[in-house]
Amino acid sequence: MKIAVDALGGDFAPEAIIEGVAAAVKDGLPQDVTIVLIGPESVLTTQLSKQGLVNHSAIEFVHAEDVIGMGEHPTKALSQKPNSTISVGFKLLKERQIDAFCSAGNTGAMHVGALFSIKAIEGVIRPCIAGFVPQMDGKTTIMLDIGANADCKPEMLAQFGELGSIYAKHMFDIDSPRVALMNIGEEEQKGSLVVQAAHQLLKDSRRINFVGNIEGKDMFMNRADVIVTDGFTGNALFKLGESFYEVATQRGLKDDFFDKTDYASVGGSPIIGVNGNVIIAHGISSAKAIKNMLNLAIRQVQADAHTKIAQALK
Repeated sequence: MKIAVDALGGDFAPEAIIEGVAAAVKDGLPQDVTIVLIGPESVLTTQLSKQGLVNHSAIEFVHAEDVIGMGEHPTKALSQKPNSTISVGFKLLKERQIDAFCSAGNTGAMHVGALFSIKAIEGVIRPCIAGFVPQMDGKTTIMLDIGANADCKPEMLAQFGELGSIYAKHMFDIDSPRVALMNIGEEEQKGSLVVQAAHQLLKDSRRINFVGNIEGKDMFMNRADVIVTDGFTGNALFKLGESFYEVATQRGLKDDFFDKTDYASVGGSPIIGVNGNVIIAHGISSAKAIKNMLNLAIRQVQADAHTKIAQALK
């Protein structure tokens, strides 16, 4: 298994990226896992030497000199910078030289790159980004979309429910994941016209275990294994949830649940609905976040969820 990491992606790259990779390697990777670092070889060697990991058997290099900046236009940058770390990463993923590609770089470029290279799974209307939401009882729920599609049609939301259900089944070993629709009330007739129509489609679907609407107050209460929402609402809710850790820290509160709302505790968000494993991390990612992102990527490759999704949609 080869997990590729964009060594130049993120506000604190390459130092934080290499520190995170080093932490993952020192903690003990599975024997069959190799980390492929994408970036300027001289920079990578310098950073790895600081970590005492030069010529380590679990680390490989792929040279790439350019970087797509956070403020650059994704499509334009990908076409004009074929030797950028993100462009090279997707080339390797498309050619199946790696099993997953992870980056804390330009989110738009990661999303567009996935669509242009490995492409959407046949039958998927719009791939989406999933977020991991900690629950009060210690479990984890996934929420999708959390930012890729700000405006959604009912059919898209209904499909998010199916994509999330398959992903949760294979990532979390849940036989029949509970799928809920985020709304402004539990009643079937509540919400916008789009959400009302999506509710009916989800309710009529025989492919999922739809448990109805939930509200914002239910987000952490284990009412569902999969939460369906549009990318605008999902992003706002997800970022609000992530702020709990910062608020708790500033207030001097120490609590296991609040610790799990720290963005670094999972480290990344997968793009669901494409023909491969793509993990997007926060631009502000720390070494801890990068380490946890790598662990997520390894689990996702093992679960092979994107192949299961493709089989289910045939």
